[in-house]
Amino acid sequence: MTRPHFHEELERVELELLTLGELAGEAVRKSVDAVARHDDAIAQEVIAGDDEVDRLYMDIEQGIVSLLALQAPVAADLRLILAIVHSSLHLERIGDQAVNIAKIYTITKDLPNNATIVQQLAEMGDIVVDMVRTAMDALRRRDRELCEALPKMDDPVDRLNRNMHFEVAKLADDRGALDWGMHMNLVARALERVGDNAVDIGEQVSFLITGEFREFTDASHPGGVVADGR
Repeated sequence: MTRPHFHEELERVELELLTLGELAGEAVRKSVDAVARHDDAIAQEVIAGDDEVDRLYMDIEQGIVSLLALQAPVAADLRLILAIVHSSLHLERIGDQAVNIAKIYTITKDLPNNATIVQQLAEMGDIVVDMVRTAMDALRRRDRELCEALPKMDDPVDRLNRNMHFEVAKLADDRGALDWGMHMNLVARALERVGDNAVDIGEQVSFLITGEFREFTDASHPGGVVADGR
């Protein structure tokens, strides 16, 4: 493989990753819509659509393997390859979280629900979908500032996730509503994980841009702090 052909193929794989980001983000949006709108059809669409997410993820992985088998990448290309490999895995996990939310909806749809909890889940969903889009925009534009914006975007997601336990506890007097609420705790946790994966993609893109890898948050401190103090 010639060097120009190598770069063409690498660019093609990166475009596939951007497409995967769009699919994963849309899957999360639809899964939350299913919960908020009580829509069976949307939930089934998310579950069925996961095959396409998985197919694209496997195409990206195979594309990277083929590139590495045919030509040794230079340092800058290797950083992009590593960023694509790690980011594609995070996006596949985001797709899985969307499916989990859709499946949770299908098994709880006949239980009594709570408007406050639904509204908080919708708010979490809006934020994490925006985070996925921001992470992919950072990759597309090679924008470090967008990468570093992600941890702050994640703060309200973490706060809403922690608060969900208190909202669910208020349902203790209604067994059916409490059962539904306990499942919504799982939905909140899934959305929190989507946000975490978006932050992780931002870290990979920052590594691509700078050549230095660092975690944006320090997990050893409660709540995490941005590593460079910002």
